[in-house]
Amino acid sequence: MTRPSLDDFHAIVPAGGSGTRLWPLSRQSRPKFLLDLLGSGRTLLQQTWDRLEPLVGTERLHVVTGISHTGGVREQLPDLGHLVVEPSPRDSMPAIAVAAAIIAERDPDAIIGSFAADHVVEDEAVFAAAVGEAVEAARTGLLVTIGITPTSPSTAFGYIEGGDPLDLAGAPTAHAVRRFVEKPDLETARGYVASGDFSWNAGMFVVRASVLLDHLARLQPTLHDGVREIARSWNTPDRDEVLARIWPTLTKIAIDHAIAEPVSLEGGMAVVPGTFGWDDIGDFAALADVGATSTDGTIFVDADGLVISSEGTTVAVVGLTDVVVAHTADAVLVTTREHSQRVKEVSAALQELGRADLR
Repeated sequence: MTRPSLDDFHAIVPAGGSGTRLWPLSRQSRPKFLLDLLGSGRTLLQQTWDRLEPLVGTERLHVVTGISHTGGVREQLPDLGHLVVEPSPRDSMPAIAVAAAIIAERDPDAIIGSFAADHVVEDEAVFAAAVGEAVEAARTGLLVTIGITPTSPSTAFGYIEGGDPLDLAGAPTAHAVRRFVEKPDLETARGYVASGDFSWNAGMFVVRASVLLDHLARLQPTLHDGVREIARSWNTPDRDEVLARIWPTLTKIAIDHAIAEPVSLEGGMAVVPGTFGWDDIGDFAALADVGATSTDGTIFVDADGLVISSEGTTVAVVGLTDVVVAHTADAVLVTTREHSQRVKEVSAALQELGRADLR
């Protein structure tokens, strides 16, 4: 099948969050998307650029990030043409919507796709093919998501239930979306995977910018009006004043809850399967699963696990299995794969102790 034209396609990369489950490697000042967690020589943000830039070029690639991360993003992506700086975190819907509104001011018929800055994709050619199908499906007016084909009954991800095939010429694998479901328990997840009707929700959305904004006007009118006003001022001397005034009033909400879930129940969504190998590296167990290895010089004696030391300190582990040790200049984490999700509790504990310097 010939790859569809992507001349009207823009990629939006929301680059936010602090990756609290990867503390102390990931901090508020240096979140996981700015880190080279796999030792490849490229950070997660740079890897995201590497797979999107060939599809859209530098002029149709837009990053949305916070004030504190602006310097890091600019340093890592020197060729980036469009950077939208959020005055404060408002979750994914405002971040995506403001970029979509800015794009729509220039090209109302543009198709936009949102892709997180901190995910790992294994097969970039298969990823590009899935994006191409999603773009073709979006041309019909649908809101499209790329759902990841599950490799296990994971309880760490939300799920998307697929429906009937849509029989679209340019998107032969696209199906209707019946519903989105929250992170399930293990038994439910096993049933989802066994059915073959469910995919993981990776938060990848492709849609015509005007369609996204129309949905927003209907479902979140205050948010819609706010991002439209910001977009109209974007290339004027009033940009900073309008952004500072409007941004704090925008509803803090994820795109899943704001648009995807209600539109799916109305029959306005499609899902294209993503079979390219994917992970969001949500914790240290996931980091090990995607190939991270222990720091050179680590000593295991009747033990195994993952040890990462950023300061060259030799770490020895004796008599423990599935251990996780993360060592930086000012902090040490010791846990197990089983408890990797609980690392996020450290950030809350540090806040109670008043240790902002370690968060």
